[in-house]
Amino acid sequence: MLKEAIYHRPKNNYAYAYDKDTLHIRIRVKKGDATNVYLIYGDPYEWNNGRWINASKPMLLEGSDHQFDYWFIDMKPEFGRCRYGFELHSENEHFIYGEGGFFNSIPNDINFYFCFPFLNEIDVFKAPKWVKNTVWYQIFPERFSNADPQLNPPNTLLWGSKDPSLTDFFGGDFQGIINNIDHLVKLGITGVYLNPIFKAATNHKYDTIDYFEIDPQFGDKKTFKKLVDTCHEHGIKVMLDAVFNHSGFYFAPFQDVLKNQEKSNYVDWFHLREFPVTPLPEPNYDTFAFTHEMPKLNTENPEVKDYLLRVAKYWIEEFDIDGWRLDVANEVDHQFWREFRSTVKKVKPDAYILGEIWHDAIPWLQGDQFDAVMNYPFTNATLRYIAKGEINAEEFANQITRVLINYPKNANEVAFNLLGSHDTPRILTMCHENKDKLKLLFLFQLSFIGTPSIYYGDEIGLTGENDPDCRKCMEWDEAKQDQELLELVQRLISLRKEHAAFGNSGEFSILETNNETNHMTYSKKNAKETIIITINNSKNPINTTIPFDFTNRKPTDLWNNKPLKETSKIELPPFGFSIIQVKNK
Repeated sequence: MLKEAIYHRPKNNYAYAYDKDTLHIRIRVKKGDATNVYLIYGDPYEWNNGRWINASKPMLLEGSDHQFDYWFIDMKPEFGRCRYGFELHSENEHFIYGEGGFFNSIPNDINFYFCFPFLNEIDVFKAPKWVKNTVWYQIFPERFSNADPQLNPPNTLLWGSKDPSLTDFFGGDFQGIINNIDHLVKLGITGVYLNPIFKAATNHKYDTIDYFEIDPQFGDKKTFKKLVDTCHEHGIKVMLDAVFNHSGFYFAPFQDVLKNQEKSNYVDWFHLREFPVTPLPEPNYDTFAFTHEMPKLNTENPEVKDYLLRVAKYWIEEFDIDGWRLDVANEVDHQFWREFRSTVKKVKPDAYILGEIWHDAIPWLQGDQFDAVMNYPFTNATLRYIAKGEINAEEFANQITRVLINYPKNANEVAFNLLGSHDTPRILTMCHENKDKLKLLFLFQLSFIGTPSIYYGDEIGLTGENDPDCRKCMEWDEAKQDQELLELVQRLISLRKEHAAFGNSGEFSILETNNETNHMTYSKKNAKETIIITINNSKNPINTTIPFDFTNRKPTDLWNNKPLKETSKIELPPFGFSIIQVKNK
């Protein structure tokens, strides 16, 4: 075995507390090297002349990518603490691996072993329980529905009269969301994520002027409270978008800086490089990207921190919102997010805190900052395989394995799994308007581990390139909606609710990939049932054998609600799929 490829550390995604009683432990080995891996473990205070009270326990091959195998085990240490090592076997050798390195036999020195000192319940990563079973729907408020023309900003355009530009207004408002709540209920949505609603100059509202005021084009606080109450009456949670990395250009403290320069009381609210402060031709202060309209806030400043934490509390206390999505979260200091979490959880312990992070987010997922992040590695892998055809089935399986390996299981269960958003082209457009591909995208998203999010209009086939084209007005004429696609999404969401294994309580396993036909088969399993899904990501029909032992079992075609005639063979049309249910013995 290649010892240099073996990796473990007793923290983060390799050793963590899943709940108050259970440890999850993982080790990485070069792909194909190990035939068996065992966990050697024991209580550090039961060490007796170098011998363990407990012996060993076999680990399971959790998954593989193109370089490594990942072996996994869950265990319940009797007294909440554990010293442990690994016994690795190949066809030709075996050895022991621990914190002290590699040995040919079990060492007698307790210091050789990895240590999980104690399973303190307060350290367990805990996200709100309701999130695991939530299906989100992202609404860009300006483009969802215009129900109150009296609120329209100047020069508001007729709804859907043209493809949007960066500066167009179409007059979407809160009442429009309230009036169309039945669409969300019928679809099966249980959580709404709203892009920013606070007073701002633009149509996207990421340039906040006042964090304590609703933008007047959306309505007033009374209408917003009605919106939240309406959602709650229909079993739908509400999450707001917080822009705490930067303010808008017309934010009063920044305007004071521009007016009074170094004499301003707010000079320490921002990251200013020199005086006089000038926005153009290039800003001489830190901003979001290089956008002079979005000056970066100094969240280390006690006054800024106090202001923003009051914002976090206010909208929960006054309007009973259920969560915060945090824009550009990776550019804000960790200490601010720790205090943000403490503030929010004191007001509403089961509020959901979601960070916008596009890369490896393990530093924010230690249980002291965010409950979850927007799962862009999932997004990118899924779109590259199904929508764009840039990678084959095997590489997709490799990338999805890494998505799951990168974080603890309790973080994966509440990850925000999106396919499209206000920041990306429409998924149907990325599929080159191949609706069969789009159906495969929805199938994989809604059967994967995590909490899925649908961007408004994707369920009826809206198209559009990148911003601003991906922010078209919602189409409410049913004759212009793709009703077949809408029905498919409704059915998939229903399966997620009716079959726990299909949803978030099912263990995900890749059973087979075939690069020649470009199809993949994976399973979702719990104690009650196993659901086996095959997706044919190819323009050609396929005949394939399901890699599963159906002996003495009667599989059911769950999608067509009928017994499966051939217990192991299926035929799939181009870009087709099958969903097979087997009740466990």
